[in-house]
Amino acid sequence: MRIFGNILWFLLAGLWLFLGWVLAGLLWCVTLIGIPWGVQCFKFAKLASFPFGKDVLFGSGVGSLLLNILWVLLSGVPLAIEAAVIGAVLCATVVGIPFGLQCFKIAKLAFLPFGARIVPSTR
Repeated sequence: MRIFGNILWFLLAGLWLFLGWVLAGLLWCVTLIGIPWGVQCFKFAKLASFPFGKDVLFGSGVGSLLLNILWVLLSGVPLAIEAAVIGAVLCATVVGIPFGLQCFKIAKLAFLPFGARIVPSTR
């Protein structure tokens, strides 16, 4: 089921979310200072393309907080809005609700990428 869900996900929403994260990562990597943010973008682009079977664990810390604040001000809002809008469209139908929930998971991640870890799902 995960394979089928991931394939269908990529066709419905994953491609657009993947491209958004990759574009943000490329823009961050243009500068030397932005490379840590770019690396996070590429890591989460992989999750955005195939999210079924993966969970996100959010951590905390002063360093993560400072990086997340800068992230939200510069890149987090557009990526979160993109994921939330796609999620709302997918949730408009009963069949699309599981895909919409994945979008909302990625929208939350767009606000708090630092300190977050991607782990295999236990469900």
